Amino acid sequence: MTDLMVNKNVTILEAMRKLDISAKKILLVVEDDRLSGVLTDGDIRRWILKNGDLNEKVEKVMNKTPITLNIKHKNKALNLMLKNNIEAIPLVDDNGVLKSIVFWNELNNEEFKKREKIDVPVVIMAGGKGTRLHPYTKILPKPLIPIGDTPILERIINKFNQFGCTKFYLTVNYKKNMIKSYFGEIEKNYELTYIEEEKPLGTGGSLYLLKDKINTTFFVSNCDILVEADYSDILKKHEENKNKITMVTSLKVFEVPYGVIQLDDSGKVQKVVEKPKHTYLVNTGFYVLEPETIYDVPENEFFDLPSLYEYYLKKGEKVGVYPISEGSWMDMGQMDNLQDMLRRLNIEE
Repeated sequence: MTDLMVNKNVTILEAMRKLDISAKKILLVVEDDRLSGVLTDGDIRRWILKNGDLNEKVEKVMNKTPITLNIKHKNKALNLMLKNNIEAIPLVDDNGVLKSIVFWNELNNEEFKKREKIDVPVVIMAGGKGTRLHPYTKILPKPLIPIGDTPILERIINKFNQFGCTKFYLTVNYKKNMIKSYFGEIEKNYELTYIEEEKPLGTGGSLYLLKDKINTTFFVSNCDILVEADYSDILKKHEENKNKITMVTSLKVFEVPYGVIQLDDSGKVQKVVEKPKHTYLVNTGFYVLEPETIYDVPENEFFDLPSLYEYYLKKGEKVGVYPISEGSWMDMGQMDNLQDMLRRLNIEE
């Protein structure tokens, strides 16, 4: 449990890294063995959306009045989690001293397995040549590049399928017959429809080919990314905010490996900042779109999705973001990214 414990004075950025390592979506803020609050990935997400400073202390954003349970009543944990729609409850003694934590999914109960499933269409852009992954993509199309013993595209589909998605559209072009052959021979509990591009249409152009095929909110994903997040929550936030498009964005931290000199107006050294860190939200290539967006994509033209949300921004339409941590997004678009993905999934080449 110590890997889930933090002090209230650590920075939010440090806490995010600890959340990534633990993969539990919650940290316990402890002082003198007593629970003083909890910090969840949702708390951090709301802070990011307010454009909050990630160098602030955890105390600034933590929940100081979390739902807890006396360890003597541990058997009531499941009902309490169901009642409050939460996935973890800290267990304390009569004096508020932290003793343990119980997680919904670790109770191995049927209620957890029966959580609400989402079954909305998923479009995966699988038509590119993957030139940045040569020489692999001279032999295989990028969607079939194996990550361990499973192609990246199959891993993406399986992740959506875990949340209940059963209808997938694959936009294909380069080496499309190899993709069809592979998925034609495996067992699957989902439906695949191939949308064939006669020429490369970019990350957004092929959406036009889905006209009259999709009439509900839908997901779009690049074929070279893995996102560890609650897809049902992404969809829920998209709908609550009434967005035309929601981009799933990842926090990226860049550190300048030198001392940075700051000058005053007269050119004198004001201060030296050693190895400053800068944080940005970057596009992961994972989206939620409303069905009418398909009709705003130009017909049979090369068109990237960023052009679509720039179009809506100019029109004053709502384009939202769903932030995730840096550790929740893996990208294999380039060779060094592919090696990093293998390392983070503990897969040996």
